[in-house]
Amino acid sequence: MEFDWNNPAFPVGSSLNLKEVEESFEDPFAIRLLPDSPRFAVQARFFNLGMSIGGTGIFSVYRTNGKQIRVIMARLFEPDERRFYERKLTQNLNGL
Repeated sequence: MEFDWNNPAFPVGSSLNLKEVEESFEDPFAIRLLPDSPRFAVQARFFNLGMSIGGTGIFSVYRTNGKQIRVIMARLFEPDERRFYERKLTQNLNGL
């Protein structure tokens, strides 16, 4: 999957870089969600919770046309998101 990084819609710099965001999508245990909200009904937007190779937890909001991903917003995990990710990871690993 390719990423559209033309004019990123979020600040890139000290806390995140584009490579880490891409790595969070490549995380085999990443959690992808389609929000159930009228706010997102105009254009389908998805959530991704994944880890970079260095262990940085990243929450992203993105759009896709099936060929390209356009990240609208990305930030570090909040504590609740980290717990959610870790709980799902444990469930997945215990199910193997």
